Amino acid sequence: MQRSRPGIWIYYAAALVVFAIDYASKRWIEHSVAIDEQIRVIGNFFVITSIRNRGAAFSILQDQRVFFIVITVAVAAAIVWYLRRSYHTGRTVMLIALSLVLGGAVGNFFDRAVYGEVVDFLQFNFGSYTFPVFNLADTAITIGVALILVDALLLSSQEKKGQAEHDERTNEESRV
Repeated sequence: MQRSRPGIWIYYAAALVVFAIDYASKRWIEHSVAIDEQIRVIGNFFVITSIRNRGAAFSILQDQRVFFIVITVAVAAAIVWYLRRSYHTGRTVMLIALSLVLGGAVGNFFDRAVYGEVVDFLQFNFGSYTFPVFNLADTAITIGVALILVDALLLSSQEKKGQAEHDERTNEESRV
């Protein structure tokens, strides 16, 4: 019995859910936490802090709004294209990964396009080291990229297994 797979719309819906959660969390931080205010959640390890980022990840390339908007539109279009292409392969891990990356990218794109900056608020401290502050869109993008790597490893493993089976059949046929 063949399992039916969900329609492609489910992956776009997942991206929309990521965007909505990211959007709601950023608006809540904007209205509830003053800029640079810190709320300790787990001691000094996990802190909610409200900052604004006019650059990319880790605040690099500050004040390059148009550049980021153009790049994000191109990346989002490429993700939509690849999502549609990958849908027919049935590679669920890749499809979920692309949904996460798309939702996160659109979340940060929206902030840059509308507000000119991104709201970041998740801060983790490891002893004296403070990891750069980030948001839920960044989290979705990171998890999505990790899943893309997992999918690549799974695909590579399947290809190697398929090649080994092919080689074994070829060897058996040549002995007969």
